Amino acid sequence: MPKIAKVLGALEVKRLSEPKLHMVGTVPGLGLSITKAGARSWILRTTVGARRSDIGLGAYPAVTLAEAWTRARDTLTKIRNGVDPVAERRARQELSPWTFKRCAETYITGHRDGWKNDKHRQQWENTLETYVYPIFGDKHVRDVGKPDVLAAIEPNWTTKNETMVRVRNRIEMVLSWAAQRGYRPEGLNPARWRGNLDAALPRPSKVNNRESFKAIPISEAYAFMQRLKAIEGMSARALEFLLLTASRSGAVRLATWSEIEGDVWNIPAEHMKASRAHRVPLSPAAVALLDAVPRIDGIDYIFPGRGDKPLSDMSLSQCMRRMKVEGVPHGLRSTFKDWSSEKTSHPNEVSEMALAHAVGSDTEAAYRRGDLFDKRRHLMDDWALFLTTAPKSGNVTQIRGVA
Repeated sequence: MPKIAKVLGALEVKRLSEPKLHMVGTVPGLGLSITKAGARSWILRTTVGARRSDIGLGAYPAVTLAEAWTRARDTLTKIRNGVDPVAERRARQELSPWTFKRCAETYITGHRDGWKNDKHRQQWENTLETYVYPIFGDKHVRDVGKPDVLAAIEPNWTTKNETMVRVRNRIEMVLSWAAQRGYRPEGLNPARWRGNLDAALPRPSKVNNRESFKAIPISEAYAFMQRLKAIEGMSARALEFLLLTASRSGAVRLATWSEIEGDVWNIPAEHMKASRAHRVPLSPAAVALLDAVPRIDGIDYIFPGRGDKPLSDMSLSQCMRRMKVEGVPHGLRSTFKDWSSEKTSHPNEVSEMALAHAVGSDTEAAYRRGDLFDKRRHLMDDWALFLTTAPKSGNVTQIRGVA
């Protein structure tokens, strides 16, 4: 029997972050598993018969610490009484039909470790629970057809198109998963878009009413930068760094000193939208900003929020709201792109790589070995110079929205 580890309280469990199995005490073998992707679940590590088993007890925080204790004790009682919980669960699953909901839940469980964060899993669960399960969640997956898919997505296709596009894609992936496991016949996936649903529904580009991120015009960038530099606080410094690097707010908020090597910022894959590591050449202005940011003992975040936590996801937006400008943090990347396209001769692929966008086709990407780093350095140096140099005329364009 495994030893009982040091007893952890609910707050201590909440603060766990290192990817591994953290033993939490009270019940022998009970631990909180944290994957590299950040997924958290309860595991009971024990012996069943002659073999060691890791028995899943549910996801955290949906299953609380107290509930995990109860489930672990119940499971150990079954084992002492000669019951194999793993075999019992497998047998119970075999007796139940492979409904679409069961397939979807199994798909989510099997893939969540590869997703970047719990928010992605929650989006999957919430959208399927809201739009799909009420329509055909209890239907055997082999019987799900095109009419079912349309019944789930068509009512909101024009009013909530972006969400419905994601729902359609999720249905397609679950049905493909089910076909590969023999739970439904292989063949045309009823949720496939091309050559199938595209004949029944208008194209997303025709009905998607999503507005572009509000961006500051190129002519107002210098004035915005001057006002931003005059504001104190970590949110303002993070926003200034975002502007100088044309990066996404998530990567900036989570940036750590250990990611900085001289005048290069090495963003890890888990902080990137495309889940690929990205190098950012830092201009002299960006390096000077970092040199001026105070370092706090014991905290690796460059722009920490309260305590040892990073800035919240609303902190940069609130900073811009307080400045009363017509723009959002993500729109600053559009300002950078507009400047590069309209005011410079830098190739388009260089600015696209600076934004960490995919460039060209998959074939082109396969043959491209470099990341145009040196060319991107020249581009980012020019961008910083543009942001910090007053227009030659001496007249600074006022920022829209400022009283």
